[in-house]
Amino acid sequence: MVSFFRSVWIPSALAPLAALALLLALLALGACDSKGEKVASERQIPGVTDKVVSLGSSLALSGHASYLGTQTLRGALSYLKHINDQGGVWGRKIELTAYDDSYDPPRCLANTQKLIVQDNVFALFCYVGTPTTVKILPLVEDARIPLLGMFTGANALREPFNHYVINIRASYYQETAAAVRHLVKDLGLTRIAVFYQYDAYGFDGLTGTELALKEFGLEPVARGFYVRGTQDVADGLAKIQKSGAEAVVMIGTYDPCAKFIQLSAERGFHPIFHTVSFVGAEELARRLGDNLGEVVVMSQVVPPFEGPDARQLLGSAEEYVHLLAKYFPDDKPNSVGLEGYINARILVEGLKLAGRDLTREGFINAIESIRDYTLGPGTVVSFGPDNHQGMERVYFTRLSGGHFVLISDWPEILRALDEVRARPQDKPQAAAQPNAKAEARP
Repeated sequence: MVSFFRSVWIPSALAPLAALALLLALLALGACDSKGEKVASERQIPGVTDKVVSLGSSLALSGHASYLGTQTLRGALSYLKHINDQGGVWGRKIELTAYDDSYDPPRCLANTQKLIVQDNVFALFCYVGTPTTVKILPLVEDARIPLLGMFTGANALREPFNHYVINIRASYYQETAAAVRHLVKDLGLTRIAVFYQYDAYGFDGLTGTELALKEFGLEPVARGFYVRGTQDVADGLAKIQKSGAEAVVMIGTYDPCAKFIQLSAERGFHPIFHTVSFVGAEELARRLGDNLGEVVVMSQVVPPFEGPDARQLLGSAEEYVHLLAKYFPDDKPNSVGLEGYINARILVEGLKLAGRDLTREGFINAIESIRDYTLGPGTVVSFGPDNHQGMERVYFTRLSGGHFVLISDWPEILRALDEVRARPQDKPQAAAQPNAKAEARP
């Protein structure tokens, strides 16, 4: 069973009441009988019955990041429905209650309060986004509830180490470090700028890029940003274009990143554009179209679907493709959904290892016991008591023919960039430069 709800808003004035309700719920776990004796042996584990284990999720099902939330959820559900059809785990079906937060941190916080206090879920699962997920960390800590499989590589979910937070994907620091290494060492570029979303997500990617550049004695030649939920990219673009950047690392969502790239092309500005995985490969490609002609590179934390070398990396992705077609036949396989599917795989493996007598601590211990769990060739997941990030690998893809395909030859990227800059149709666009300067003025 899967439930979908719009988020329930808790006004800030009622937040103390919500906190009180949470406290009462936690105290209820240690209830005493009429004689004052603790009845621990009969205590009900939150979200667990003989037939059901209940999970909760808050993610963007509407608004400007809805593709990311919807596909993460459906990727996970394609596997959870499959497991339920086989009888569940230890005789329990997995129920997932999903609330819409529209990628808005206060709404995510309100949803999570409801999931913990009213819905009494066993664990939180498949959250999407840095600013939203970071917002709920105090609730996770207070409720001592597992939070597993987030579609974000935020460093704040990794440092300091949190016993209740279980990451599966590689971090943004790892993505940006690998990207900078390729740009500097393989391509010989040194003038690298950063375009980022002005919030916790963008700051995380900016910091990761700065740290990576510092390893080579470099720093960003320019920093431009936009406000979350808008597509106001012109000021950031003007600043970056003026810097003469050879490459732009982009930390944003698909709409503003697509607009930035398209507007850059119109102005005759042709760096290498690199985006992190959260942008969403398929949706960015759809917005940019088949004939953009710019060099757009994206780091991925799951194996890509397209390209001559991709098939040997897919492994369990083939099962994802099959199950998505079965349970969501109108959807096309995509990297975002594949990540949700992988999250569900690890969740179910943890439930299996935890055994019939399921508790929150037992579940976390079970996740920590996973070693070299194979998803496909060269793709394994491992955890430990001091290691709550299961995957480390970063893949790189390039936009080609309307799809992101695996990069096998980095010098080819430079050749493609030279071809873009040599196009004769770019020469008349030099007139766009004065406009960029005008927009950069206060």
